[in-house]
Amino acid sequence: MPREFTPKVVTANALIEGDVIYLTEDDRWSRALEEAEVLTDEAHAELRLLDASARQSEIVGAYLADVKLAGGTAAPTHFREDFRRTGPSNYFHGKQAES
Repeated sequence: MPREFTPKVVTANALIEGDVIYLTEDDRWSRALEEAEVLTDEAHAELRLLDASARQSEIVGAYLADVKLAGGTAAPTHFREDFRRTGPSNYFHGKQAES
């Protein structure tokens, strides 16, 4: 029996900076998970992933990441995704320095 499809976002890494980025509904890349398009239909999610993967001049490693809706915005459901969105862990720079 197939698993039930759960909400997802398209995520990747920015090609030049390496930052974690998320695909928005208006086809922009955002560094904020809260701006990501939350995909609730499996077929639509696969199409969005295919479109994102073709943008090789902007990104690397696109995939669908599981999320849950918390207060109307996307929140990670897995430790890995929560860890990725906070940035590198070796010292404070990038997103960590802004906090």
